[in-house]
Amino acid sequence: MSGYQARFKVWRGDVDGGGLEDYRVEVDEGEVVLDVIHRIQATQAPDLAVRWNCKAGKCGSCSAEVNGRPRLMCMTRMSVFDRAETVTVTPLRAFPVVRDLVTDVGFNYRKAREVPAFVPPAGLGPGEYRMMQEDVDRPQEFRKCIECFLCQDTCHVVRDHEENKTAFAGPRFLMRVAELDMHPLDAAADTGLDRERAAQEVHGLGYCNITKCCTEVCPEGIKITDNALIPLKERAVDRKYDPLVWLGSKIRRRGAGG
Repeated sequence: MSGYQARFKVWRGDVDGGGLEDYRVEVDEGEVVLDVIHRIQATQAPDLAVRWNCKAGKCGSCSAEVNGRPRLMCMTRMSVFDRAETVTVTPLRAFPVVRDLVTDVGFNYRKAREVPAFVPPAGLGPGEYRMMQEDVDRPQEFRKCIECFLCQDTCHVVRDHEENKTAFAGPRFLMRVAELDMHPLDAAADTGLDRERAAQEVHGLGYCNITKCCTEVCPEGIKITDNALIPLKERAVDRKYDPLVWLGSKIRRRGAGG
């Protein structure tokens, strides 16, 4: 693809409002959307606010919506768009705008703090943990998350219903609960913490209706719905309604106490 003039619409504004502004900008072969945003910033709009860091798809900083789809700007190649197409770049819709393409994603950090941390097994010190690889294959996938919050942005429970944010952690942090619940060494249950019950009663697992939109936008290809949310739902339901699971938990608790 040789150089050409592209048409861009970029949202400009702040918490008090704003709108789309038109730009004609040069695009060179092999460039990504973030390159073009930087060129607009360098040549036409020096006050354009945009958040970015690594430009390698690993920091999650440059999240935005490109033609209405949540994406990392640094991983969205201009070659995927027709040259005659107008490329529209807007801030993440689920979070409050700070200025231009920068949003306040503090909601996600608040939700992260609500998930209790890994509980190490009693009697083991640092370096003494032992696990088989096959035991950690499932939760290890979730550690690829780069905290871009695209899954949080596209989840309609968060995106379209502001009132849900107090009771719903969103797919990224339900995935974190699932990761800990599947961890072979997590000893949360020994301290009285029931992660499956917490997923339902504290983190709002029941709000998720498994549309898989979170999986579709994940730049790391994590199967959030199939490998984290659905298994977590199954575990939570078993914990609450399966009489054998309920009886087993009662027997274990009585044995631990006596």
